[in-house]
Amino acid sequence: MTTQTTQEPPQLFEAREPVFPQRVSGWYRRLKWWLMAFTLSIYYITPWLRWDRGENLPDQAVLIDLAHARFFFFWIQIWPHEFYFVAGLLIMAGLGLFLFTSALGRVWCGYACPQTVWTDLFILVERWVEGDRNKRIRLLRDKWSFRKARLRVTKWTIWLLLSIATGGAWVFYFADAPTLLRDLVIGQAAMAAYITIAVLTGATFMFGGFLREQVCTYMCPWPRIQAAMMDEHSLTVAYRDWRGEPRGKMGKAEGDCIDCMACVTVCPQGIDIRDGQQVECITCALCIDACDNMMEKIGRPRGLIDYCALSDEVLERAGNEPKTVWSHILRLRNFIYFGLWGLIGVGLVVALFIRSDFSVSVKPDRNPRFVTLSDGTIRNAYDLKLSNQTGEDRVFHISIKTSDPLRLDLEGTDELSVIVPADGRLHQRAYIFAKPEHSASTSDKSPVRFWIEDRNDGARIYVDSVFAGDER
Repeated sequence: MTTQTTQEPPQLFEAREPVFPQRVSGWYRRLKWWLMAFTLSIYYITPWLRWDRGENLPDQAVLIDLAHARFFFFWIQIWPHEFYFVAGLLIMAGLGLFLFTSALGRVWCGYACPQTVWTDLFILVERWVEGDRNKRIRLLRDKWSFRKARLRVTKWTIWLLLSIATGGAWVFYFADAPTLLRDLVIGQAAMAAYITIAVLTGATFMFGGFLREQVCTYMCPWPRIQAAMMDEHSLTVAYRDWRGEPRGKMGKAEGDCIDCMACVTVCPQGIDIRDGQQVECITCALCIDACDNMMEKIGRPRGLIDYCALSDEVLERAGNEPKTVWSHILRLRNFIYFGLWGLIGVGLVVALFIRSDFSVSVKPDRNPRFVTLSDGTIRNAYDLKLSNQTGEDRVFHISIKTSDPLRLDLEGTDELSVIVPADGRLHQRAYIFAKPEHSASTSDKSPVRFWIEDRNDGARIYVDSVFAGDER
């Protein structure tokens, strides 16, 4: 008789170890505080800024007006047919990310990424409520008590209020902020606004409060992409192992590193920068501040952990001075990125200043392509969409130019002029006729040019189309 033993399957995933960064002071930490205050101020204050555009337009400086399909940014107004401006800005943002990564590594992730900013803010609240790193670790290990519950509830409440403010600030970009705030308070806002706030509140609460470094490591694709943007000349946060090793305790270390673990305890990602470059590192540079503070205390040179490039290692190991920061930044690769970035920016500015105050699209009917009337006249129908992008009503005169004897009529009026309201659109039905005696000489696809003239200032634009005749 054989006895079968059952073995538990091996664990393929290790449980997450909570990260409790220790408080640190230094140049990079102060820079991060200032950038946090700056970026959060922009996010929370921008929807409340006013900009006078006249009585027919909203006075919110930055507004994504989905109801009227427009985007307002101070004196700039973007219409749906001008979406190439938004596309251009997105391309510039991508190229800017490539440029900064090529020059300074994941500087965006470490200083300005929303996940980093709100995580820093939530950690600040956590430290204020529960204490610094050691106290928070002890609190985690303690059994539940009234004190632990009180601290947890206090922290979570503040996190929740910050999360609600975050979700609420976002919806203010899509409607008049004072009006929407009043409607939200009295319960008369659109259900979409409440749902959006709830979703963003939950996401901010979870990402900033609980997931934290897991978002940067597992959910964000940029750590994997950044490797293609960097080379041996890119500056990034690194440990000078040729100077710090072999490490050891104070008085026993042959290198400068005394294995104090200060760089590890301040890291919001919970990694050891001395292990080399890692996908988790967001180059927040807090380990630089921690190490520099320790080097000053023990009387050794700063810079054991610092911004440096891989190409500097050979020079420093040989006892030579590394290249300057600017020699790493002012490189051909970065100039190419900057040139492309600037070229798109200049193109967008030029396009912004030369664009017309009105636009027209012409769409001929396809089914049927033409109609033969009882007297033999051939008629084509067209849908004209006229947009007036100014703050006053405009009179547009419509005419056609063609080599064939054709006649233009507008539906609903005996005139060839229409009034398009200020900052509005007009859908106009138009017909072109070919008389029976001219139908035979009209080709199947005769070119037709629609001319639209703004009678207020004399500006003219045209749109080419075709007139469909009888193929026989």
